[in-house]
Amino acid sequence: MTRVLVAGFTGSMGRQVVDLVRSLAGFEISAVLDPSASQDDLAAQGLSSQTTLYHDAVEVDGPVADVWVDFTVPAAVFANAQAAINNGMVPIIGTTGLNDQQVASLKELATQKRVGGLIAPNFGMSAVLLMKFAKEAATYFPDVEIIEMHHADKADSPSGTALATAKMIDENRPEHESSPDKVSTLDHARGGDYHGIHIHSVRLPGYVAHEQVLFGGPGEALTIRQDSFDRHSFMSGVKVALQKYQQLGSLVVGLENIL
Repeated sequence: MTRVLVAGFTGSMGRQVVDLVRSLAGFEISAVLDPSASQDDLAAQGLSSQTTLYHDAVEVDGPVADVWVDFTVPAAVFANAQAAINNGMVPIIGTTGLNDQQVASLKELATQKRVGGLIAPNFGMSAVLLMKFAKEAATYFPDVEIIEMHHADKADSPSGTALATAKMIDENRPEHESSPDKVSTLDHARGGDYHGIHIHSVRLPGYVAHEQVLFGGPGEALTIRQDSFDRHSFMSGVKVALQKYQQLGSLVVGLENIL
């Protein structure tokens, strides 16, 4: 039986993860984490009173689960991922907001502890395919901008998906005169620039998670768009990650690495 700790289990995504894990044969929820949760929250989600409830990552001591699934907040995710790795659990991180330095630090720690794991900017299959297609298109259309639209309560901007898309595009597109100095300006930006790729962030009620990549060329344009209308759509990717967590020999970034 694979034991799972769900961090952020009372949140919109966390509740979806709880339902998913409970539906999977061979998996059980052994622990949960949420700063303000109570035993009543366990009961409300159909979890046993024997499920260990943590309010802070520092309380976790030892491998209380095999896998740590994290859908919390940007301010907490780095410490949570450290706690998972230090306690010998495979982190599956769906929380966005980690910067490049933090990701590099977590990769180094995972190597030291010989723990694999996954950081996924997006668990939606449509988003993963959008990033793949955008990277390919960038070879032929170096002029590109990204618009990402999310619900009004999303804490970080740009979204992790949009930033990951920009990085993948940047890997593949030729040197371009619009960005000779390769300057990045992204901190808390609603409109930012990653190596000459402009990212526009929209935060409005009614939206869930949407992204479009606009490429322009002489006399033509290409738009790639994905829409997530329901948070349940992300669970297909989380399910894949849970079923393949033992194949993760190192800490990798991107769901496409295990598809």
